[in-house]
Amino acid sequence: MRMNTPGTRRRIDLEPSWQVPLASEFEQPYMRELRAFLLAEKQAGKRIFPSGSEFFNAFRHTPLHRVKAVILGQDPYHGEGQAHGLCFSVRPGVAVPPSLQNIYKELQAELGIPVPAHGNLTAWADQGVLLLNSVLSVECARAASHQGRGWEQFTDRVIEVINRQREGVVFLLWGSYAQRKGAIIDEKRHCVLRAPHPSPLSAHRGFFGCGHFVAANRYLQGRGESPIDWRLPEIP
Repeated sequence: MRMNTPGTRRRIDLEPSWQVPLASEFEQPYMRELRAFLLAEKQAGKRIFPSGSEFFNAFRHTPLHRVKAVILGQDPYHGEGQAHGLCFSVRPGVAVPPSLQNIYKELQAELGIPVPAHGNLTAWADQGVLLLNSVLSVECARAASHQGRGWEQFTDRVIEVINRQREGVVFLLWGSYAQRKGAIIDEKRHCVLRAPHPSPLSAHRGFFGCGHFVAANRYLQGRGESPIDWRLPEIP
């Protein structure tokens, strides 16, 4: 099955395992309105990040049946060349954003992992960590500019699908926004880890020292699953 990417005339594949549970969303009025909004923004000459072909990048790298963990973000980065469809992640060659620097500090403190020289988290996504933003697009240099346009309803549905169709997934909910969005998760079926956001404004209020990366792997191993290798390969 193929479907139109909202805001573009191109047709792309949604990763097959997500097609059946999410296909009906693309026929809902909110999604038609979202398409119209994004198309109008493009026709007005506004630059939208990431590119339309990368809106659903998180699903492409992490099929539904392989989801082990979910990290919830809020919006894509709105700077030039940063966003590529995975929350907290940036393209190779782009400076590591402050929140991700703090994530790396916590990883180093918990697991002794050397701090990478880049901010590309694709290796996590390919192991089953769904790096999901609540909103999947943003206008250049305008943070939160696409909030309230429909993406939140779509990603709420994604969380519902994981909650219902999977079992034993670790949800890492950093900050009050992610925790509100993850309120529907059945904690009898899944592991929910909560901490302040890794932003420099809040990381010192409990993100540092949260132990989430160790806790996630301990939970997965307790279920007989392989742990996540949180190390990131260097990118040439």
